[in-house]
Amino acid sequence: RGGFESASKSFNPADVEVDVAGRSFLVTGANSGIGKATAKEIARRGGTVHLVCRNKERAEVAKEEIVTETGNQNIFLHIVDLSNPKEIWKFAEKFHNEHKLNVLINNAGCMVNSRELTEDGLEKNFATNTLGTYIMTTALVPLLEKAADARVITVSSGGMLVQKLNVSDLQSESGPFDGTMVYAQNKRQQVVLTEQWAKAHRNIHFSVMHPGWADTPAVRSSMPDFYERMKNSLRTEAQGADTVLWLAVSAEATKLPSGLFFQDRQPVPTHLPLAWTHSPPEDEEKLMEVLEEFSQKFKSVSPG
Repeated sequence: RGGFESASKSFNPADVEVDVAGRSFLVTGANSGIGKATAKEIARRGGTVHLVCRNKERAEVAKEEIVTETGNQNIFLHIVDLSNPKEIWKFAEKFHNEHKLNVLINNAGCMVNSRELTEDGLEKNFATNTLGTYIMTTALVPLLEKAADARVITVSSGGMLVQKLNVSDLQSESGPFDGTMVYAQNKRQQVVLTEQWAKAHRNIHFSVMHPGWADTPAVRSSMPDFYERMKNSLRTEAQGADTVLWLAVSAEATKLPSGLFFQDRQPVPTHLPLAWTHSPPEDEEKLMEVLEEFSQKFKSVSPG
């Protein structure tokens, strides 16, 4: 929290005091934590917000809260499990036919501390954080390509700084399983995805960010020891969401190049000084190829 408080002294409040009525935003993992805080702030500014959540009951409570607190009725709910690639494809296809989209916020994530497989035989962290983010984004890119001032923001984590991209073991099949490190690897993968997408789609502004360590339900449940040690100095959910909001609504954000990694409204390096975490371009290309293969495997050909 201290880091946020000192950084925020240089923020320009006018950057986020904008009216986004008529613009459409999709936020994944929007029923709690940073996703919900972001959705609420966009709703306050008049945006149409699509909440994509896995748990129907919790999602309905979150939607109700956002509508009540902001007075904005243009809040829509979609129930999708982001660890299920077929479901994401199905959702994206339907969404494509029924809605427009200006801004995609990839916020949903999970940190499962033991190696669990989904019904498709995918390791759960990889399925949600990496493949889910990849499919959601690539499936919605054609819709974003048609929009004015289109943006994609992915919520990563500073934990990715301790990981070098590893394309040889995407599903953590070898060696002991450490959920925290698997999560950090997924978050490194999201940074690489963002850089690659920025090169491929010039008329969409891509960014990835670290929200700082915030007091969210996800941190409490997946990192209980860290939470107990740090709870008095964690950021609030709104502080964690501040840079997501800034990247989603401010005119300032898109003056900066596409593909950067942000913390506290500033682009920051994606590697620590003298780090061993840089990967060769062929590894980054390999990641894109493997994810594309996976994604096509789960894309069902719809009748007609």
